[in-house]
Amino acid sequence: MSAAAPTRERLVTEAMRLFSAKGFEATSVSQIEAAAGLAAGSGALYHHFKSKEALLNAGIDRQLDRRRAMHDIRALFAGLGDLRAELTALGRYLLTVIDEETELLQIAARTPAGRSPRLDTAYAALVDGLNAELTEWIAAWAPTIPSQDRRVLATLGVNAILGARFATSLFRESPGQLADEKYLSEWTAVLAARIQTVC
Repeated sequence: MSAAAPTRERLVTEAMRLFSAKGFEATSVSQIEAAAGLAAGSGALYHHFKSKEALLNAGIDRQLDRRRAMHDIRALFAGLGDLRAELTALGRYLLTVIDEETELLQIAARTPAGRSPRLDTAYAALVDGLNAELTEWIAAWAPTIPSQDRRVLATLGVNAILGARFATSLFRESPGQLADEKYLSEWTAVLAARIQTVC
């Protein structure tokens, strides 16, 4: 990040990067200060945040703001009138959201549940929000599918996208093993086949 960026912004960016790579507990205030271009161990972080937890909360807020902005983008492809085209666009949207939230997802995966209630809530809101969006979309295309079945199908769809990204970002699987377009094509085919059985 450019040294010209405001100090507070640099601290948030570098802290989220380090929390994502090393975990919240394993990242020290000194490491964050050094990564943000401040003197390590100087306590300069505390001029902007009262604690490391407050810095994490600021990072979570930034991620949630980005998520709210992306939610509005979904309206752009709604109503295309073609099941597979809409589903493919929705799959790309889900991939984009998850890519944008990789740091938050990695931090959540590396932080014990209950350590940061705010982080637990943000993770749940992200995943629950994606599930709700896909459930709503399925309901519009296949209103006769029972609501519980719609939720199960949406959860399968979201988890399939999350799993593909976790394989590369958390478990270091080579991203070249399966191209996004091929994966998305199969993802679309599977979900579309299930939805079309009741349309």
